Amino acid sequence: MALYERLRDLELVVEEVRSERRSVEVSSEFTRVTTLVVLAGRGQEGRGEDVTYTAEDHDWFPSLDPPGAVSLGAFSAALDSLALFAGEPKMAASRDYRRWAFESAALDLALRQAGASLGQAVEREYRPVRFVVSTRGDAFAWLAGAPELELKLDPEPEWDRSFMERLAATGRVRVLDLKAYYRGTVVDLEPDPGLYARVVELFPDVVIEDASLDGECGRVLRGQEKRLSFDAPIHSVADVRALPVEPGWMNIKPSRFGTVERLLECIEHCDESAIRLYGGGQFELDVGRRQIQALASLFYPDGPNDVAPSEYNAGGPRSGLPQSPLPAPVGNGF
Repeated sequence: MALYERLRDLELVVEEVRSERRSVEVSSEFTRVTTLVVLAGRGQEGRGEDVTYTAEDHDWFPSLDPPGAVSLGAFSAALDSLALFAGEPKMAASRDYRRWAFESAALDLALRQAGASLGQAVEREYRPVRFVVSTRGDAFAWLAGAPELELKLDPEPEWDRSFMERLAATGRVRVLDLKAYYRGTVVDLEPDPGLYARVVELFPDVVIEDASLDGECGRVLRGQEKRLSFDAPIHSVADVRALPVEPGWMNIKPSRFGTVERLLECIEHCDESAIRLYGGGQFELDVGRRQIQALASLFYPDGPNDVAPSEYNAGGPRSGLPQSPLPAPVGNGF
């Protein structure tokens, strides 16, 4: 039985719907804002987190009349007609992010009301989660305090050969994210065939994420397909099938898929196609982080998961941070 078919008929009773705003001042120039969707019924609450990045897009939030008793599949279908934003969000992907907040809250509530975990519902075992630390800061400072850390890094134009050789010599880099599919963000990276060539040569065992396949960059990457991974372009199985190459890896960010059904379809397709998986986060401030860790625990615990505990987002290198792997989660809900 397909994974989603095990969940579609789960019953939930929704008697109250509300939202709760979360925010953290990351710097004087950036405040991270998310919104929690809270569905309540029969003495239980299910929660999901809208990770839309643009703060002003959280100023208006949709209202939803409590549907009462309904199946998870029917609740999801009803969301097709819900106006998720008052107008057009700043980023098109935000529609999926907000939809995921409602979908994950409904799944959470259905499982809690059933007294079951997601693992029990899909008949999979939770396992400890290997995680990497994603940083745009000083990688060497992180490793100085914790030499066993594994890293996911975003190469930058100023990375010269000498710097990359030093970084490669640490043996701790697991993923390099070339961010070729971001547009109009502070992390955009213009494809550079020289940089790509150094990545291929100096990091022969590293997963190469979101690389451009056009022009000279594509020629540099020929023969490296089993090292390639995709993230930003992937919102469905159709997006995976539309890729011009057969990659060896995929970064699964649940919120990018919008619905539980699309997420699980993609996980199953990748498993059947021998595409290895690892999870990714969206700077969640609340329950969303725990949920992506639980999904990683069930479906891709051994990958270089970019799902480090939120403490890693709250400051630089320091002692006392949780280390990989994370213990397998226990309890109801996800």
